[in-house]
Amino acid sequence: MSSTITHLQCSRPARAEVASHSSLQNLCPVCSSPLIVRYDLSAAKQTLTLDALRTRVHTMWRYEEVLPGAPPVTLGEGMTPLIHARRLGERVGLSKLYIKDEGLNPTGSFKARGLSAAVTMAKALGIKTLAIPTAGNAGGAAAAYAAKAGLGCVIAMPADTPAANILESRAFGADVHLIDGLISDCGRFIAENKVKEGWFDVSTLKEPYRVEGKKTMGYELWEEFGGKLPEVIIYPTGGGVGLIGMWKAFEEMETMGWIGRERPRMIAAQAAGCAPIVKAFEQHAETADFWNNAATLASGLRVPKPPGDFLILADLYASHGEAVAASDEAMLAACRDLARLEGIFAAPEGGAGVVAAQTLVERGKIQRDETVVLFNTGSGYKYLEAWQAALGR
Repeated sequence: MSSTITHLQCSRPARAEVASHSSLQNLCPVCSSPLIVRYDLSAAKQTLTLDALRTRVHTMWRYEEVLPGAPPVTLGEGMTPLIHARRLGERVGLSKLYIKDEGLNPTGSFKARGLSAAVTMAKALGIKTLAIPTAGNAGGAAAAYAAKAGLGCVIAMPADTPAANILESRAFGADVHLIDGLISDCGRFIAENKVKEGWFDVSTLKEPYRVEGKKTMGYELWEEFGGKLPEVIIYPTGGGVGLIGMWKAFEEMETMGWIGRERPRMIAAQAAGCAPIVKAFEQHAETADFWNNAATLASGLRVPKPPGDFLILADLYASHGEAVAASDEAMLAACRDLARLEGIFAAPEGGAGVVAAQTLVERGKIQRDETVVLFNTGSGYKYLEAWQAALGR
């Protein structure tokens, strides 16, 4: 069985515009909103079952019916450990706290999932050179998968991006441009040059398939919990593609009859120095304002205005979720707890999730016996500068 993809659809709820998945697409040709991949789920459910999954490849491509239909460009991404964090849970006040450790993906972060899917389709549709603005980890993943696929890769990242991200991107052969500014400035650089240079833009939500790779985190949770979902998911939210993707996965699962209408409460964890989603959530706004002077050690959370803000917020509201900001100091302290109590060397973004969990337990919004999954989105090895600050030497 291969992919059951049928078409691409505009992400705006009031619109019905569709586009072909058999040709290159960036944004909706009518309103320039993100495009969403759609499948024949009645066909997919005939072969995508728990029994079938027991014999499949141990990567995210095991869910082939609901992934792009092209030969995968893969480095073994997905199927990351789900760890019952008993000691950290005791510290936070949760008996069923789990860590989904995305830092064990190829290139050390969850970005491997989305870029595997995006590069797979880019190669299949004849792209020669990819271009991406990045806060760090997405650039390294794009460079790695482009190298695997034999494609060119142009990366724009802030000049103060962690050194590991810069070095790995160059090691994979990418053309790296260091930009004085934020990821929004890097995005402007790509936008201003992509047409004349012939680059294909794989920026967050500016092509349809990164969401598809990220949504496999939701499928894995369903599988790891034996056909059920946790009650709460805490997700470090910069661009928010993983949160958007998992919510899409849950919708697909319901359509296939795997689950009912119940959903986990989705929690967006952000940095206090760059918290546009938290601010918008507190105002019950539909979109987020640009966050001026964004600053945080968690480079993956330094996204002043997520392009999918309206989708992130809609998913938080629909799930009766929350949005919580953490200071850099609290994040780093939480990372030390993850390391010393659970043996997980986490990115600062993972620490933001721990802070969000503790905050919501203290506020009575998460109960002690609820099943809570906290995503660590990257490896601490990619953030040695932050860890040096955390350890004081």
